[in-house]
Amino acid sequence: MPGNVVDVTDTTFDYEVIAYSQQETPVITHFWAPWCIPCRPVDKTLQALAEEHRGGFRLARLNVDRNPKMTRRFQVQSLPTLRAFHLGQSIATLTGNLTPDDVRAFVRQVLPDSSRLLLEKGDSLLKLDLPVEAEGAFRQYLETHPENADALLGMGKSLLLQGRGREALDILQNLPPESSAYAQAQALLPLAEALTQARYADPLESASPLEAAYWRAVQLIQKGNLAAALDGLLDILREDKNFGGGKPHELVLALFALLGEENDLTVQYRKELSSVLFS
Repeated sequence: MPGNVVDVTDTTFDYEVIAYSQQETPVITHFWAPWCIPCRPVDKTLQALAEEHRGGFRLARLNVDRNPKMTRRFQVQSLPTLRAFHLGQSIATLTGNLTPDDVRAFVRQVLPDSSRLLLEKGDSLLKLDLPVEAEGAFRQYLETHPENADALLGMGKSLLLQGRGREALDILQNLPPESSAYAQAQALLPLAEALTQARYADPLESASPLEAAYWRAVQLIQKGNLAAALDGLLDILREDKNFGGGKPHELVLALFALLGEENDLTVQYRKELSSVLFS
């Protein structure tokens, strides 16, 4: 069998199928039996497709007679049965009297859009605090999908995390209102605007100590020191909740939107923000 075709058992299934599918490569499991005549052409077609796609998916073959545990677990009631897994989850099932065209259509359904994986890569790199690498992934995707709102949003976030406000602003303020990314882009605009304006601001020439503190916080964001920037912005809000027409508050919320709700800084400082605003 080709290297991307494996026989699996009750013992090896979780490792060879579930864990393996956590990578970018989906796994198609063929539940079969030696006595199942319709399984034979299906298996032949699957092996040919696995070879043709050269690692685009893994084919895992499970003999139901010898592996009753997995057969029960996935409620296999007729043969042949195909079940696809991606990122550790079952994503598609096909069963019945399958023609080669049925099998090919199932494989096409399961195979990921290789360019789409660049979006997943970019999002993951952002969560890993690798904005330069994330920018590269989003730029590569945008070469073939220049108007994709999710990719443009990811690009904007990558630039913001690098302190490149002017470039991020050009992207975020031009996302179409009907796009799914529009609301997030709007939440990030105060940060992009502040970073853009910081190029012309000097804390030493500020009209008040709070204004100087505000621009110092923006400069800390430019340098990537987000925790210190959040501390500075919250200190301003403790002094004056309405300073600058609410800009410090908007900037804190924009940082939360940039980092994501599950980020440790967001969790920590959202509690502190609530304490400051409602004390």
